[in-house]
Amino acid sequence: MLARYGNRPPQDVHEALGSLELTWLIAEFEQSYQIELDLDDDRLDAVRTVDDAVGLLRSAVEAAGAARP
Repeated sequence: MLARYGNRPPQDVHEALGSLELTWLIAEFEQSYQIELDLDDDRLDAVRTVDDAVGLLRSAVEAAGAARP
């Protein structure tokens, strides 16, 4: 998904994640999976790497799945 940001090959995606990349990633994630994330500033500030973002998004999917009947 991050490779689409800037139209670059996947191998050009760096582990460090900038704030614009994170914002774009969250918007793409919400649109693709129809899940609205409710993230406070502390959680967003803790995301520095792709691995951090994956963990954050994984927990959002799990929480959304648990909240659905």
